[in-house]
Amino acid sequence: MNTLRETHAAKGCNGWREVCGQRDLVAESGVVALLDGRQIALFYLPRRAEQPLFAVDNRDPKSSANVIGRGIVGQLGGELVIASPLYKQHFRLADGSCVEYPEQRLRTWPVRLRGDRVEVFDGE
Repeated sequence: MNTLRETHAAKGCNGWREVCGQRDLVAESGVVALLDGRQIALFYLPRRAEQPLFAVDNRDPKSSANVIGRGIVGQLGGELVIASPLYKQHFRLADGSCVEYPEQRLRTWPVRLRGDRVEVFDGE
């Protein structure tokens, strides 16, 4: 089950911004955090020790609806993807590119766990 939770990012230093706590994440699913008015979908995959967290834009580029955080995580061709819940197109979690429509892309952010806090790098 996908859960939508919105939090406001706390200002940090060096470009890293706290967006939520680890307890707010849902394993193998998405949650949504608010970063300066922009919705970011966070996907927590704790069984992937090398990279358990991904952060992508929550806005589906085809429908313009904020729904990506409610998508289903899976694999296509060995790559981790999120399936949009509306039109079912697949976006690679690693870089936000769309499998079916190369002209579509989700913005991605570096994301990390720092203690029990989730931080997104916002270098803008």
